[in-house]
Amino acid sequence: MNTDATAAVSALVERLRLAMISPSATALADLFADDLSYGHSDGKLDTKASISGSLLDGSSDFTTIDISEQTVSVNGDVAIVRYRLVADTNDSGRPGHVKLKILLVWQRQDGEWHLLARQAVRVAA
Repeated sequence: MNTDATAAVSALVERLRLAMISPSATALADLFADDLSYGHSDGKLDTKASISGSLLDGSSDFTTIDISEQTVSVNGDVAIVRYRLVADTNDSGRPGHVKLKILLVWQRQDGEWHLLARQAVRVAA
């Protein structure tokens, strides 16, 4: 187990959580790989540009995000993260609440970790 890489990726997951609640173009650009594939629980797919735009313009708006049951597995330059997410949302001004299972794939590119893929699945109520 690569504890340094595991700790680095865990810290990035927390940075991602905070950036999704209070997004900035700089934070999102630093976290997301250029070829990001961002999958939603309804099957919608976003790119780096489209999910960044949605977070920045409020059409995808997380007001709270709680993460539990997180696991991190690092294999070379790839890290797989799984966790449960419970969040309050305000997408385009419409309050909501989601419970999801999340899969993140991080890749080390030129020495820096970036989110390459994300997939969400709804958890039964």
